[in-house]
Amino acid sequence: MFSDNKKPRTMNEIGAQPNRISKHTKIKGDIESEADFRIDGKLDGNVKTTGKVVIGKDGYIHGKVECVNADIEGSFNGELLVSDLLSLKSSAVIEGTVSVTKLAVEPGATFNASCTMKGKGGSLNSNASSGFKSPLSKNNEAAKAS
Repeated sequence: MFSDNKKPRTMNEIGAQPNRISKHTKIKGDIESEADFRIDGKLDGNVKTTGKVVIGKDGYIHGKVECVNADIEGSFNGELLVSDLLSLKSSAVIEGTVSVTKLAVEPGATFNASCTMKGKGGSLNSNASSGFKSPLSKNNEAAKAS
């Protein structure tokens, strides 16, 4: 009941409101926060947070974003570093470089970025699809023939 070994709670679980840049708002500069961030306006700069970044349908970020999780419905151009899950909704437009652990992409999303997948240990896996074997590869054809 009063144990200290519970997982740390995020700002939203504690009851804090997430930070928000509203539609029709333009900001130029860098933002650092420990809380979640929702961008429905335009940001030309960098965001660094230990929480989640949400780019709404009308939102746009040009710069560098470092966060734990991200949900993107709007547009992003720059460097995106997500230490856990990046979720791209069908209206998302991503350009630049992306580094993630987990990636979820809805059909219709535009993903024009170079992507690096990190393994569970946090190491970068520069060839994320190296374990994939095409159904028409020679190994599979030889297995079918025997």
